[in-house]
Amino acid sequence: MFGKRSDGVLVKDLDPIIALTPYLMPQRNDAMVMTDYDLDFSLLTRYIAKKSAEGIKITFLELVIAAYVRMVAEVPQLNRFVANKRIYARKYLAVSFAILQPLANGGVNENTTKVYFDPTDTIYDVAARMQKTISECRKEDADNLTMVLARILTKPILANPIVALVRLLDRYGLMPKIIHEASPFHTSLFITNNASIGLPRVYHHIYNFGTCSQFFGLGNQIRSIDLDREGKPVRKRTLPVGAVIDERVAEGYVYSKMTGLMSKYLSHPELLEVPPEKVVWDQGYEYHVPKVTEEKKA
Repeated sequence: MFGKRSDGVLVKDLDPIIALTPYLMPQRNDAMVMTDYDLDFSLLTRYIAKKSAEGIKITFLELVIAAYVRMVAEVPQLNRFVANKRIYARKYLAVSFAILQPLANGGVNENTTKVYFDPTDTIYDVAARMQKTISECRKEDADNLTMVLARILTKPILANPIVALVRLLDRYGLMPKIIHEASPFHTSLFITNNASIGLPRVYHHIYNFGTCSQFFGLGNQIRSIDLDREGKPVRKRTLPVGAVIDERVAEGYVYSKMTGLMSKYLSHPELLEVPPEKVVWDQGYEYHVPKVTEEKKA
């Protein structure tokens, strides 16, 4: 309340236009800007195969998330959010995503989880955190806080008043910590891997509920014919990513940096094998998450 939140630090000395934007566009779906990335599928495949030969499992999803974590380490404004028309620097770095949970009867459930990262994480750290969480969530008896809360709210007679109350508490920074931890919508980034189920990329809306400011959607690889520098036709494979961002949290040049860094790190994924030389902390607020794997050498 009064600008204080357990999950964020109020951003000071904002550009007046940026500070005014949430009043002009009070909802996230007012402020959605869509862009896309076409990543070199063949290059990433070769990198994944190389790591596999070294006994290290890396996936496309982990590479994209590792690139995002590195971007936040360099451009922390990407990890801001809007609440009650005010802009905050998030006190943590987290990514939410859905997991298909196989059942003994041959069916599947969809489980949603949230993984916390440290800005100093390498691709190895990101992969270890992801693999640990996915392994736990795919167990048939897995029941994280998100699923427990969703199950409680299956009845409209409970869902309507409880969600209304949670929205009100969240607006003023009074939402209980247990609900915050259970909510996949209170996160830095929400990402969906449509390629895993054979679908194209999507430009997914950002939820008005919660504090998520960005949504990435990976799609099926695209095969095409392009021209090389000599004008000769060459086969090309790309991994398409659709991105939807909340334009209220930062200036356009910040998102320009984001585009450049995404291209840099996913064109040279080996750069993600070592920690960043320096982490830039938004508003001077530092957060750290314990490592789950020993650092491997590049």
